[in-house]
Formats: sequence, C-alpha cells, structure tokens
Amino acid sequence: MPQPATPAPVDTLGSRPAAAWADSAWKQLVARDPRARFFYGVATTGVFCRPACASRRPLRSNVRFFLTAAAAEAAGFRACKRCNPTTTAWSSPLDEIRRYIERNLDRRVRLEELGRVARLSPFTVQRLFKCEMGVSPLQYQRALRANGLRRALKKGSTVTDAIYDAGFGSSSRAYEGAQLGMTPARFAKGGKGERIGYCAAPSPFGWMIVGATERGLCWLALANTKAEAEATLREEFPDAELLRDPSLEEVVKVALENVSEAGDGKPARTPLDLRGTVFQLRVWNALRQIPRGQTRTYSQLARDMGDPNATRAVARACALNRVSVLVPCHRVVGASGSLTGYRWGVERKQRLLEAERS
Repeated sequence: MPQPATPAPVDTLGSRPAAAWADSAWKQLVARDPRARFFYGVATTGVFCRPACASRRPLRSNVRFFLTAAAAEAAGFRACKRCNPTTTAWSSPLDEIRRYIERNLDRRVRLEELGRVARLSPFTVQRLFKCEMGVSPLQYQRALRANGLRRALKKGSTVTDAIYDAGFGSSSRAYEGAQLGMTPARFAKGGKGERIGYCAAPSPFGWMIVGATERGLCWLALANTKAEAEATLREEFPDAELLRDPSLEEVVKVALENVSEAGDGKPARTPLDLRGTVFQLRVWNALRQIPRGQTRTYSQLARDMGDPNATRAVARACALNRVSVLVPCHRVVGASGSLTGYRWGVERKQRLLEAERS
C-alpha cells in the first residue's frame, strides 16, 4: 500500500511547528484521550481509528494523522470495526468552527475566538480551515453573508433591508465584502450598469473570449467562431456594459500556458471574480489544485473536499463554472474515465486533456 502524505494533526496545545503537532497527537493517542479530535491511520493494516480506540497500539512510524474521517478514507484507509470512526459521536474541530461562524454572521469572528471554540491555536485554525474548505474563516463568513444578501435581493427586499438581514453591520461592509462582483443595487437589477471588459482571440481549442470586471476575470469561454464567442458573453451578462479591452490578450496567453508546456503546472495567479455559493467556490478552488496532465473523478473530488456524499453537487458546480481552462473543470471525468459532459464541448475537453498530457 502506498504511504499517504501526513496531514497536519489537530494541535490542542498551542501554536507550535508542524512536528510538534504530530508529537501532541501521538501523546493523545498513547493516552487514548477521549477528548482528542482527530483520526489516525496505520499504514501496515490500512485501518483508521479514533485516538481512544482499544485496539493494539501501533508503531509511531506507521501512523498517519487526519482531521476528518473522510480525509482518512480518501487516503485509502478503511474504518476500524471496533471503534467505528465514521459514526458522528463527536464533531470534528472543522465542524465546530463552521457552526460557530454560521451562528455569528452579524459580526466579524476573530481567529482567537475560533481557536477557543475548537481548542486549537489561531494559526492552526487558519491553516486547517483553509486546507479543508479552500477559503479562510473570514472569506467563508463573507461568502455566507453574500449568499444571504443575494437571496434577499432576489426575493424583492430593499437593498437596505437585505444588507442588514444578511448580517452586515452597515451598508459599507456589504459593498466591501459581499463578493457579488458588483454593488448590491446592481445585482438586484440583474447586473445593469456593470462594466465588463472583454477580448476574443483564436487558440488551438477554438476562439477564446475572456471578460473581466474591476475585481478580476469573470468569464472565459471557448467557441467555434469569434461571433459565437462574443455571443456567450452577451448571453451570460445581458444587462452589463461590454467594452473591448485589448489588454486582456495577456490573459488569453496565460490561459493557454495553463495547458501547455510553457506553463509551470501551478494554478495561474490571474485575479478571478468568481460568483457563486460557498460550496461552488470550494469546488472551483479544488479544481485549480488538480495538476496539469492529471484528472479526478467527481467522486474523488468530493472526497478530496471532505464531503464524499456530494458527488452530484460537485458535478453541478463544475457545470456552472464560468471560467474555463483557468478553473480547469475539464480535468474532471466520470467514474469509468469517460469524459462525460463539458460546457464547451466534449471534443474540446478531449483536446485540452491531450494537450496537457503531451
């Protein structure tokens, strides 16, 4: 069995280097501490347990630590039949942090506060939350507020009422952190008044069109002709003001490097203006972590995100992706390896993958 990488264990004893986290977790395992909030897998048996499990103590060198049961399963370990670690007898620190944030949307929650809730150091809270969720605790809180604001505006609430009902302490906070890609008033009107610069250019995969707001790239589509490419932008943002912007040709070059040997294989640093739910943002972030030349199935991606039952939701989020290539949903395939659907054509998906593997 291949040796899985060692994720950071839960640190309950303060802010220290990563090696100390593993030492702390090992001490809790040896003591069979029932308060410990992590899981451990044994490489020689392929089984993962709770720290308080009554099974024989393994050798330290064979132990791998995990924050969630889903992470242990994704690494190839199976649940212990003695301690049943997949049951919900206790919540992981991540669950506790998420619930606390969701209960306190009306104010900014500090890392020190979350550390006390989860019995972790502030540094560990930030690191583990971003690793598992793809966003920081503050970004998660802002996204939850933004989703509430969107729902209220779509239901016909006034902008002022929607802002305060969503948990923003003032209108200025909503305009700064709503992540709508536009002001709340414009969003309520379907984006009317929004300015989006765009540029279309030929590529090996057809005509590529990019669109960007002042916050970042909000659209990257592929089409057979220039006219079709420009039509996709108008259909997606029917009420926005569209302006040709030749400077965006550089973004097209970056996108092409993302699937060619010219790139370094790392996610492009082009600023993105992604508009979606918290879960969609997590999926799109996870897509950007798939290395060039590799693929994942929808179920693998769901497990990597720590939510193995969300396969259909992951597939839906991939289908709603507005920024192709740079948010590489083409790297996700069916369980059998089939290419399944692709917003910009299955044949084009095949060509993108072949270009990345060459």
